[in-house]
Amino acid sequence: MSATESPAAQIELFGPAVHTETHRLFFALMPDAATRHDINHAAALVQQQHPGLRARWVKPERFHATLNFLGDFPTVPDQVVQKAMAAADHLRAEPFSWTLDYAASFRGREPPCVLRGSHVPEPLLALWRDLHAALTHAGLHLRAERQFTPHVTLAYGRHELPGTTPVTPIVWQIDRFVLVHNVVGRGNYQILGSWKLAGTP
Repeated sequence: MSATESPAAQIELFGPAVHTETHRLFFALMPDAATRHDINHAAALVQQQHPGLRARWVKPERFHATLNFLGDFPTVPDQVVQKAMAAADHLRAEPFSWTLDYAASFRGREPPCVLRGSHVPEPLLALWRDLHAALTHAGLHLRAERQFTPHVTLAYGRHELPGTTPVTPIVWQIDRFVLVHNVVGRGNYQILGSWKLAGTP
């Protein structure tokens, strides 16, 4: 093939480019409607106070706090989903509250602007630890996270926040966790399963 052949001729010779999807699976806490509204209000205030972020702001329906990340896959891995759901079925945890009271930035190419709490409740840490242990016991080889920093991502900015930004405290009453499937860059989250926190029966 000569260097002067047109792109159309190259496509005819080699076939069209294949665009692969990335299917992401993770366990998360999803806010109820009232909490989502409060988080969105906090995001709007941060946006007003820091216009220099020049950020991509997360849609309210995508607000969540990731618990345990299962991975990215070229297709939906049915076996991983089944093992993850079976592990969650055996988990027992009490409902709890988590107060979000400030915004801050993580470092990165597009620094995430996130909502966090000054205090991380022990039941939240226990839920993260116990779910990781249950998933490992189920045969899912997850990346071992050294530290859990619970947060809700509000935006992806071109710059970091200059420091922490206090917000009106949001008391999030958490009584369940969910398994989420997302095709990266496309559409809304799909909830594959939901588990109520009810403690030991």
